[in-house]
Amino acid sequence: MNPVIYIRLTRPRQWLKNLMIFFPPFLSGALFHPGLLAKGVVPFLSFCCASSGSYIVNDLVDCSRDGLHPTKRFRPLPSGEMSRSSALSLAVLLLSGALWSAMLVSKVFLSYVVVYLAVSLLYTFVLKNWPLMDIFSISLGFVFRLYGGGEAFRVEISDWLFLSVFLLAIFLSVGKRFSEQLSLGEDAILHRPALEEYPSGFLEGAMYMSGAAVIVTYAIFAITKPMLVYTVPFCMFGLLRFLMRIKAGKSGDPTDALVKDAPLLAVSVCWIFLVSWCVYQ
Repeated sequence: MNPVIYIRLTRPRQWLKNLMIFFPPFLSGALFHPGLLAKGVVPFLSFCCASSGSYIVNDLVDCSRDGLHPTKRFRPLPSGEMSRSSALSLAVLLLSGALWSAMLVSKVFLSYVVVYLAVSLLYTFVLKNWPLMDIFSISLGFVFRLYGGGEAFRVEISDWLFLSVFLLAIFLSVGKRFSEQLSLGEDAILHRPALEEYPSGFLEGAMYMSGAAVIVTYAIFAITKPMLVYTVPFCMFGLLRFLMRIKAGKSGDPTDALVKDAPLLAVSVCWIFLVSWCVYQ
């Protein structure tokens, strides 16, 4: 079988989310200390294996439903490019690799990976069909990555950083659900039953509310760091650009938005450079 199909099944583009583990040392000014960056290789690979394994299990469960979706039907499983047995074998291999590599980091880091997998699997089998629980379970994945990074690099996570990341994850998750509601229309409930439970206008309102909360919490976090407050406008621009995409009917997937939207990618790169200048000068 073509190895490209196996790679597509693991959704490597989604590994961008796992860069969250580097946020604690990056924002604390410790990322480029000698030898520290190399310490993140194994934790990063652990979360990559965990997330890819979870995605495959989710694809196995949703295979028949994805076959009716306008874009998901081209994935390896619903398109018939890969057998269910091969996909299951790859999932078991990746999940085993995630746990094994996590044990190499520490017992605490292993606990974060285990809880991440538990929530991911609960989402796949149960929580994605429950309104609000689907959004919160996705958002918790970012939080576990954040605290996993804090453990891997021995960096304490501040309360304001936790709130900023959690609320940003809520904002992105709500935005993704809202974009699905807009793009799929009346067929939305066929692909994601939880969307039927959200009243008209709820997701859009929740997106605006969580976006405002992100700005407030990030601004307070930024004030605690010298000069970092000047990165707040970039954060604001990024949030508004994401909102524009959603309202324009484009994909609400955060990774797709970052990769395919030039202004959003540009402001993200500028944010990284400005944070680097503020923290490491």
